[in-house]
Amino acid sequence: MGAVVSVIVLLVVIALVVLILVRGIRIIPQQRVAIVERLGKYHATLHPGVNLIIPFIDRVVRVLDLRTQQVVIPPQMVITKDNVQIEIDAVFFYTIVEPKMATYNIANVVQGIQNITAANIRQVVGHMELDETLSGRDKISLALRTALDEATERWGVRIDRVEIVDIKPPREIQDAMEKQMKAEREKRANILQAEGERQAAILQAEGEKASLILRAEGERESKIRQAEGLRQAQQLEAEGRAQAIRLIAEAERQRIEMLRAAGLDANVLTYQSFQALKDLADGQATTVFVPSEAVAVLGALGGLRTVWQPASSDKGADTAADA
Repeated sequence: MGAVVSVIVLLVVIALVVLILVRGIRIIPQQRVAIVERLGKYHATLHPGVNLIIPFIDRVVRVLDLRTQQVVIPPQMVITKDNVQIEIDAVFFYTIVEPKMATYNIANVVQGIQNITAANIRQVVGHMELDETLSGRDKISLALRTALDEATERWGVRIDRVEIVDIKPPREIQDAMEKQMKAEREKRANILQAEGERQAAILQAEGEKASLILRAEGERESKIRQAEGLRQAQQLEAEGRAQAIRLIAEAERQRIEMLRAAGLDANVLTYQSFQALKDLADGQATTVFVPSEAVAVLGALGGLRTVWQPASSDKGADTAADA
């Protein structure tokens, strides 16, 4: 009987030891911390890894996640400055940087941030008109983040980002906006079409202008080349004539030198000239050499012929009268 009691006592002791070990060892995962209270008062913050606490005296009251958390804000109905009711969906990201403050300075961090965000959305959007609200998401996000940073600084929480997910105006406003956007698109399309036609007309006119200029340049170049060719032809023709004249003069000069070398004087040339005139009168000669000294004799003969012809005419007329 005593042995059984001893075994039971031993088992109880072993169970108590195991229970103490289980209650005294705390394994904290990575990127998490645990807040420990000793006899109801904050004692320590347990970091990732194996941690030892005193069972039944120390108590883990909260395990906090240090990773960035995402929280969706419930849709908020907000009235803009121009009295248009819109629905805004938002989301914010936060990180716990002071676990002790996040545990004891606020009961529920997420709910507190949601309430502050909803209140500031109404305040910020209430000072903006609908068009400004639709195009000013960055402005709203910045204003919300600034307001949340001021409030959550005492909670040991850092607000990383605040994003406006969607802004939904009323259905009639959406229909009006769609019609306005359609009219704007048609307007831009008409403007672009008119601009394209104007550019096409300008390019066509410039092309025709360039064509006319090139055609005129071609005609001018053609005329210049024709004139240049004609000038060169005339120049070559004149040079040919001049060359021919030079050759004729050279031949005449050589002929005269040859006559002089043969010993012919002016009297012989004059005699040959009269002989040639006689042969010409007989109709036998075809070539006549007329020296410069015979020009005066020929002029005198021409004058006698002129005087003789009227006298012959008067004699013929008298003979006809006598008959």
